[in-house]
Amino acid sequence: MAINTELLSKICTTPGAPGFEQKVRELVISEVKDLVDELEIDNMGNVYAIKRGTAATDGERNKRVMVGAHMDEIGFIVTHIDDNGFIRFHTLGGFDPKTLTAQRVIVHGKEDVIGVMASKPIHVMSPEERNKVAKTKDYFIDTGMSAEKVKELVQVGDSITREREFIEMGDCVNGKSLDNRLAVFILLETLRNLKDQEIPFDLYGVFTVQEE
Repeated sequence: MAINTELLSKICTTPGAPGFEQKVRELVISEVKDLVDELEIDNMGNVYAIKRGTAATDGERNKRVMVGAHMDEIGFIVTHIDDNGFIRFHTLGGFDPKTLTAQRVIVHGKEDVIGVMASKPIHVMSPEERNKVAKTKDYFIDTGMSAEKVKELVQVGDSITREREFIEMGDCVNGKSLDNRLAVFILLETLRNLKDQEIPFDLYGVFTVQEE
């Protein structure tokens, strides 16, 4: 069965670092609001898409089933901007530092700023430095802008996400944030498939925040 790769691509490429899920939440709400009986958002920003089941007999309350998928993706947060305009950061979620080299990122400041993960160039490293495994603290983000311009657009506390194209490769797809955006997609499609069907329980599709 063919899957809706256009929707999956949209879900994966929408930014939403932990604690900064606003845009992906808006996308989820727009997709799910017509598929369920009730929609609730709590103070944390979790989305509850509720499909009511057929009424239980003898006045008993329906049993409830929850299916959860977290909306956030691994990302970063700005911690410092130095005099050269380079951006230092902390990770939000678990990263293998080896995967960061030369990755493009988007810094979500007053406007989105494209940057690239950089570190000390290998040709100026000592032999000892070359033999060390890079750590996250060894990286910084270069936007190509002056320090003045960077500080105008970006401030400490802004979120950062990866900039990655979503592509199809044969029968597979490749892109960022398939953990856990693939589950978000599956939950949306499950609710879509159940839209006009009766079920013997109340189904809570919960799109959660800050899992990473």
